[in-house]
Amino acid sequence: MYHFSELSSMSKATSLPYELPWVEKYRPQDLEDVVGNSETIERLKVIARDGNCPHIIISGMPGIGKTTSIHCLAHQLLGDAYKEGVLELNASDERGIDVVRNKIKSFAQKKVTLPPGRHKIVILDEADSMTAGAQQALRRTMEIFSNTTRFCLACNMSNKIIEPIQSRCAILRYAKLRDKELLKRLIEICDMEKVQYNDDGLTALIFTSEGDMRQAINNLQSTHSGFGFVSGDNVFKVCDQPHPIVVQEMIKSCVDGKVDVAMEKLNELWENGYSAIDIAVTIFRVVKTSDNMPEYTKLEFIKVGETGFTHMRILEGVGTILQLAGLIARLCKMAMGPSKFII
Repeated sequence: MYHFSELSSMSKATSLPYELPWVEKYRPQDLEDVVGNSETIERLKVIARDGNCPHIIISGMPGIGKTTSIHCLAHQLLGDAYKEGVLELNASDERGIDVVRNKIKSFAQKKVTLPPGRHKIVILDEADSMTAGAQQALRRTMEIFSNTTRFCLACNMSNKIIEPIQSRCAILRYAKLRDKELLKRLIEICDMEKVQYNDDGLTALIFTSEGDMRQAINNLQSTHSGFGFVSGDNVFKVCDQPHPIVVQEMIKSCVDGKVDVAMEKLNELWENGYSAIDIAVTIFRVVKTSDNMPEYTKLEFIKVGETGFTHMRILEGVGTILQLAGLIARLCKMAMGPSKFII
């Protein structure tokens, strides 16, 4: 039998030190540190320097720095008054009409000591998930309290924000991050965390992230924690995506018209448990980035494989191997051309 004091001392001894996820640990605190979208960031730097912040809508893909940019702007505008002068509401919070009328309105009315010429800031993350009623209530609130409060909205699709709010805001559109920008940041984190990696590992992280910095850093940490070394194979094991080398061999077989070999590769992927949508999307990405195919062939393969029947049918719910086999057959037929058929 252990005494309570002994148990508590044992639990303290065996407890691991708390460590932030790398996404939070290396989140930029200054606009200078935000990666990508340099032209838009320059506009935000001018706003931070002048202090005259308009209402802002930032739209773009997930994980490219929309919310981070708004927080960096708020830090630079408000300084030490950041905690008192900023209200953040996320999609996980209740954001119906009542919240707009009560919580946001009471914050806008609150007296806060700010630097001269600065305003309180309301950050609405995932603003495109707000109900239409809440957005209608918000537009009037934006007008009434414009002297003291500025609204910054982050969303994936700005067309889901009602027109009256869009017309009251400066709209900034973020593009997905380029491979060079992702690579530079990943190498910086690897150096700071003393992560062992090879070039294939970094290439795989960039391939799987599709311009999403958050996903790239999460995959880096997961691979490092799980395997201790960031290689291409380890990254694809962690991300659980079809390996592009296998898909590349399948595409090459289609280009050569070898339908049996292509079907063997497809069956291998299917038996490993990959879904139809994963296989179809990876085919599209491998074809798009391939350097060994003529441009015309790439365009035709993408047209049939991604924007054509297969992807549409899978999204409609017909995600069977027969659907993918039909795709392989069409790609082989297209690559062979009519001259290869015996009539």
